[in-house]
Amino acid sequence: MLSPQRSLLIALICLAQSSWCLQQKINYREKEKQVLDQILGPSSYDARIRPSGINGTAGATVVFVNIFLRSISKIDDYKMEYSVQLTFREQWLDERLKFNDFNGKIKYLTLTESNRVWMPDLFFSNEKEGHFHNIIMPNVYIRIFPYGSVLYSIRVSLTLSCPMNLKLYPLDRQICSLRMASYGWTTDDLVFLWKEGDPVQVVKNLHLPRFTLEKFLTDYCNSKTNTGEYSCLKVDLLFKREFSYYLIQIYIPCCMLVIVSWVSFWLDQSAVPARVSLGVTTLLTMATQTSGINASLPPVSYTKAIDVWTGVCLTFVFGALLEFALVNYASRSDMHRDNMQKQRRQQCELEHAAQLESELLEDGGATFAMKPLVRQPGQTLTLDKIRQCEVHMQQPARPNCCRTWLSKFPTRSKRIDVISRITFPLVFALFNLTYWSTYLFREDADGE
Repeated sequence: MLSPQRSLLIALICLAQSSWCLQQKINYREKEKQVLDQILGPSSYDARIRPSGINGTAGATVVFVNIFLRSISKIDDYKMEYSVQLTFREQWLDERLKFNDFNGKIKYLTLTESNRVWMPDLFFSNEKEGHFHNIIMPNVYIRIFPYGSVLYSIRVSLTLSCPMNLKLYPLDRQICSLRMASYGWTTDDLVFLWKEGDPVQVVKNLHLPRFTLEKFLTDYCNSKTNTGEYSCLKVDLLFKREFSYYLIQIYIPCCMLVIVSWVSFWLDQSAVPARVSLGVTTLLTMATQTSGINASLPPVSYTKAIDVWTGVCLTFVFGALLEFALVNYASRSDMHRDNMQKQRRQQCELEHAAQLESELLEDGGATFAMKPLVRQPGQTLTLDKIRQCEVHMQQPARPNCCRTWLSKFPTRSKRIDVISRITFPLVFALFNLTYWSTYLFREDADGE
């Protein structure tokens, strides 16, 4: 057990050490202020002059860039733009900012005012709108490391232009770029390079409602103008459109409307109000759906995949309405033909009766009693004439399986309905086979 004197001595030593450490910490913070005043003083540093090149040469200043993609809020097909929030970082070497780190006590110096040091004049060339984030404090910092390296980081939100090719919409893939270039310094003075290793990072839980970010590629896009060549970096974001949304909202409802329009083929041909109402309703609904789809897309000069689909579906619905008009016309023709056949049959019967009456008058009353029992040659001729009239009214037909099957339906209007019940679904199924095989294979080819 320690004596009271020894315990007091140990306590005094620990207190002295704590005071010394606290004093050293205060001195450390004071040293940071002294270093900042020393390296950023007006007599030692001028932010208007760019840093020297590699190894202190007079070459171009090299700036390494990397970005962290935080979120993509929307991709607008109509305006052909997309909005993104990212953390943008630049790093370069400025030997004028070297300082003593006091044996590693000062890892780096932090600034919040970018105008205190020289900054690259980078801008986003395909930007439409953009703003910095200032809540609660400006989301920006500058770190100066002992060997003169400067790290600049800022959080920005941008709305960027994204020209789209919508020929395969909604089975398409789109490439949206993020371009960064120097505005005033040419490549003789300033060069942008992607940071080695992982120049672009993407947040893990990135979620888009109607797209999937498949991959991204980094590249260079230096541009030459009348004033010189300017350094440029770009990121290509490859988006794949989520087809399930369009399958539920567009393709399945259009198929249902086309199938509903075929119901009129199964209704009786005399149900004129029902068939007309069904045809007109499905046609107007299909036209409204087509207008709603086109309202969300820009007016382009080429035909899109969705235009082919809606156009063919609208044609099928319109064809079903025209089919009823043809059935109605054929029904009236059948009635007219039946009336004509009935009139011809009555005329033949009248002619036969008149001929019999004339024969009776010529033969006289003596032979009248024998006529019902004995058929005279003249009477046989008249019966043959009636049969000839009936045969003349019937159309000759060659034996055929299709004609044999259609002969089960006595009227032409009924035959049109029966043929439509088979033809419309078969043609629509053939169209679906052609449509999906064409655009799905083309999508895979474009993806490769």
